[in-house]
Amino acid sequence: MQIAFHTGAHCTDDDRLLKCLLKNKGMLAPKGILVPGPGRYRRLVRETVNSLNGAPAGQETQEALLDAIIDEDTAGRLILSNENFICNIPRIFEGREMYGLAGEKIAGLCNLFPNAEVEVFLSIRNPATHLPALSKRADDRSFEQLLQGADPATLRWSKMVSLIRAAAPRAALTVWANEDTPLIWSELLHEMAGVEPNEKLEGEFDLLDEIMTKEGMRRFHTYMESHPPQTEIQKRRVIAAFLGKFAIPEQIEEELDLPGWTEEYVEALTEAYEEDLFEIQRIPGVNFVSP
Repeated sequence: MQIAFHTGAHCTDDDRLLKCLLKNKGMLAPKGILVPGPGRYRRLVRETVNSLNGAPAGQETQEALLDAIIDEDTAGRLILSNENFICNIPRIFEGREMYGLAGEKIAGLCNLFPNAEVEVFLSIRNPATHLPALSKRADDRSFEQLLQGADPATLRWSKMVSLIRAAAPRAALTVWANEDTPLIWSELLHEMAGVEPNEKLEGEFDLLDEIMTKEGMRRFHTYMESHPPQTEIQKRRVIAAFLGKFAIPEQIEEELDLPGWTEEYVEALTEAYEEDLFEIQRIPGVNFVSP
């Protein structure tokens, strides 16, 4: 059995990928690809991982999990998504690192079904926009309380990715930059579903519908019907061209309103992030999806 864990990160997806895959649930199920509703597993998975305390689940526990999560007798591929699989927002910066619990928690997820082929999917985001977005979701915590002493200038996603690779070397790891998601949305859906790139999936352009004008989407669909792209690269070029002309500015621009953050500081964070992306691509065993 294959298991795909989509692990966030926070403020990158807002369950869009899961909702889109749920639209295709009826088409995927006959292929043995199951997309259960999140209410059936999110709390259960967290509690089971905690109860195992790092140990692999026994056969009885595995069967009980599957019985609770799916109605089918067997599953060829199971897709589970939760931005809190690693931790919730207040714990992101424990130990003054970003997602320092990643290795331990991903290893725990792998131990739920020790003999399964596990794939982990992770979206990352420029700290210059990620940290303000997290701050807005931090309930009554101040930004300083959220960071718990972590220095934004030293935060690196590559550290988190390395923790995952070290703790779960047998798990396949797919990573992408949230900023690229509109261009690679279709590929992400197909990879997470585990189907061929030419397989038709409902909602392949749902994300574009949120960030492009109605006129732009109308012209886009007309163009795609009359000039169907033959490769993924061609599709991305078409999407990039239409976004360049018809993107809704307020949907793609982000406000950075943290006190004390100057334009120079934001540029420095962004430059460090871009260098970090190259570092991640050099980590062995990482499938980095980029335009």
